[in-house]
Amino acid sequence: MTAVIWFVQLIQYPGFARVDAASFTDFHAFHSTRISFIVAPLMVVEAMSAVVLVWRPEPFIPSWEAAVGLGLVGVIWASTALLQVPMHRRLGDGFDAPAWRFLCKSNWVRTVGWSLRALLVSVWLHRALEDAGRLAG
Repeated sequence: MTAVIWFVQLIQYPGFARVDAASFTDFHAFHSTRISFIVAPLMVVEAMSAVVLVWRPEPFIPSWEAAVGLGLVGVIWASTALLQVPMHRRLGDGFDAPAWRFLCKSNWVRTVGWSLRALLVSVWLHRALEDAGRLAG
């Protein structure tokens, strides 16, 4: 999700302003349908895994880190539902410059959230590999 959100933040959302007004509604519908097909299942799996790690953490994941990971998922979901989805609804009726600007700025919440989560998961992966190496060696 981190790679997806950085692509959306730096390429996709800024590109909305470059679509001509006559084509924007169709373009936005295409974008929304296609990106949802990719993002929605990944977000659900991520949320489920975050809950499982809080409920039954791995030995190399302190419970407070699992809680932080779940908290980041909560912030990302809240931002999506409360900030980005309403702006996409407005943009679904045609390009709206204030809605687009708000979408671009508010999406930094998700971009930072997923980036921090990627850092946290990378730490967990590093620990898991260290544990696996100790067990193998």
